[in-house]
Amino acid sequence: MLFKHPELLYALFLLLIPILIHLFQLRRFQKVDFTNVAYLKKVTLQTRKSSQLKKLLTLLMRLLALACIIIAFAQPYAVSNTASSSETETVLYIDNSFSMQAKGPNGPLLQRALQQLYEIANGEDKISWFSNTESKNNDSKTDFKNRVLSIDYTYKQLALADVLLKANQLFSESEASEKRLIIISDFQQKSIFPKKNDAISIDVVALTPVTKNNIAIDSAYILFKNTTTTQLSVVVSGQGVVPQRTPVSLYNGPRLIAKSSMDFSESNQNTLSFDIENPSGFKGELRITDPNLLYDNSLYFSINTPKKIKVLVINEGDADFLRRLFDQTAYEYSQQSFNSLNYNDIPSQNFIILNELKMVSPALLNSLKAFSDSGGSIGIILAEEIDIPGYNRLLNTLQLGVITEAVIQEKKITKINFSHPLYQNVFEKQVTNFQYPKVNSFYNISSNATQVLGYEDGKPFLLQQDQNFLSTASLSEENSNFTYSPLIVPTFINMAQQSLPLPQLYYNIGTQNKYAVPIKLTQDDILTLRDSVNSFIPLQQTKANSVEITTVEEPSKSGNFSIENKNTFIENISYNYPRSESVMQYLNPEDWEGVTLYNSVSELFNSIAEENKINSFWKWFVIFAVVFLLLEMLILKFYK
Repeated sequence: MLFKHPELLYALFLLLIPILIHLFQLRRFQKVDFTNVAYLKKVTLQTRKSSQLKKLLTLLMRLLALACIIIAFAQPYAVSNTASSSETETVLYIDNSFSMQAKGPNGPLLQRALQQLYEIANGEDKISWFSNTESKNNDSKTDFKNRVLSIDYTYKQLALADVLLKANQLFSESEASEKRLIIISDFQQKSIFPKKNDAISIDVVALTPVTKNNIAIDSAYILFKNTTTTQLSVVVSGQGVVPQRTPVSLYNGPRLIAKSSMDFSESNQNTLSFDIENPSGFKGELRITDPNLLYDNSLYFSINTPKKIKVLVINEGDADFLRRLFDQTAYEYSQQSFNSLNYNDIPSQNFIILNELKMVSPALLNSLKAFSDSGGSIGIILAEEIDIPGYNRLLNTLQLGVITEAVIQEKKITKINFSHPLYQNVFEKQVTNFQYPKVNSFYNISSNATQVLGYEDGKPFLLQQDQNFLSTASLSEENSNFTYSPLIVPTFINMAQQSLPLPQLYYNIGTQNKYAVPIKLTQDDILTLRDSVNSFIPLQQTKANSVEITTVEEPSKSGNFSIENKNTFIENISYNYPRSESVMQYLNPEDWEGVTLYNSVSELFNSIAEENKINSFWKWFVIFAVVFLLLEMLILKFYK
């Protein structure tokens, strides 16, 4: 039992005064002489005993009544261990990821939880809270109520380990305070439950959708295209109980272009195709109707006028394999002899290949250095006989290493860096029974550049530093069969693609995306991304013939955007939310050891209120005081 005013309990020492008075009475008895002493002595003894007992009872009742009055003024109360703690810290996590759009018994999971928080949040205490997008420390209940209903859905999803880490940052370092973490989520996660910190009590509100059915547009890709028509393939998936056929609509901006239906009678994932005539400048949107999760009902994409990558081969060797690779509509291919090279053509290129030059002149070295510094990409194929000092000056400028010696020895090219960007999405798995190409001679090189391909003894065959590449052996038919290997196509094609990474059909929000816009800007020009409502300036790097754009956090909403320079349209770009939350699979919070589980926000806060309930006892002590005074009156009146 605790007291609101414990200092008043010192008044209990006043009870000593009547006790002392009773023990040391100042009243003296008068002696009276009687003839029959024996009889009078007996009566006197009986009267004294009776009078003494009555006085003790009266004293006891008065003491108890006075003690009850003093205790009542001290206001005694009893509380739980949680409420009696000297300090209690509460941190609230609200999961506002897209999976919380699912319907619960009383509407969307997130909206119902926010409404209950708004209704419950009262009092003067402060609360620290965070969601997937924002965080507030020691927020007043009034400010919390003003913000809570404006929390919107987001593509971001915190793993439970990250939730615990973020909560620890909001808790104080005080070891005396009791720390409570409240998690409101549907636990649509792909990670396991982290280990709980014993210093923090965790209360979990597990929100469960009434149905786990969902239809989502997974992805889209170009299956085929020619000069007039592009065939677009669309992947749509369903979970749970879905209708056998679902309509899929194709829009170009606000205009409906085509409509088809997806057949789910045999499989919950299927593909359909749309033929798009004259697709240049197409601002596409694929759309379905599904009442469960809404965010994955649309997928945006853009098809721009094709831009050609400019490839220049400076040649002193056989360039037939390069002509076969790049003499296509996607590239603007040209080749020049080293002896008749027009140096004025170098700055306008995207990718330059030095094909088996025997030497690098100072004029070519300076031109290539300026080209590389402005963002151009260079590929170097060494000849069987080269001017090593002249090449080392070039390699040192490009930070590709130093050639030490020529080696005449047959070597197989067996080391493939499968994780390198050149070979991403090229191999379905790491190949071990590959028919490896070989070389008859090569150059030893000392380099810190990234090895893309290597010989069987680990020495490098193909190196990369930034956007520049070096082959340490000649690719002529007399020296190597690499040009007949399946590796030749992805190796050189992806080198050229990396020199000017043109925008894809669409990008996912929340990941780092890089692409190049083929435009020459003046020094003060800045590219802007704009949709129908908002605009933002992305991170960008101006190069000689293009601008490289990098986006991570922006844009925050999916849609079609236009890339503009001073309100002048350049091309379209599209962003979509990642589809990870379309899979309606949930963790079971009952498997999380050490946490307390609740079914609703109201149930949780009712439990907290019950824990923090204060039971006051001062009224009972007032009643006891009155009872003891009544007993005193009865004793004085009726006790003989």
